[in-house]
Amino acid sequence: MKIDHIALWVRDLELMKAFYERYFGGKATEQYHNPTNQFSSYFLSFADGCRLELMHRPGIVDAPNGYEQPALGLIHLAVSVGDKSAVDQLTDQLQRDGYAVVGQPRTTGDGYYESVVLDPEGNLLELTT
Repeated sequence: MKIDHIALWVRDLELMKAFYERYFGGKATEQYHNPTNQFSSYFLSFADGCRLELMHRPGIVDAPNGYEQPALGLIHLAVSVGDKSAVDQLTDQLQRDGYAVVGQPRTTGDGYYESVVLDPEGNLLELTT
């Protein structure tokens, strides 16, 4: 058994697709659109077979992102980018490109080397080895 994909509601479908393609190498499907309920989505596939579904529909409400105000439910996506150097390099690149780094690269108490950044819509991403 394996998890097939994770889905995120997003405000700006094209912005989010471009972010995950540029920084994480995602390959997007053609956009799906249902005019009846105004639902649109992309599936992005990654090298290891993991997929991310980005979804948009008018009327979806904001929820706390969990970093400042923890809440029940999905809290972050963790992306293994290789080694410590790759974590450091991608963290630096994202910061230079204007994305918020809310946790600088470090070794956590449970032994992970990671940083924490926010994607364009404030979702928490852990960059790990």
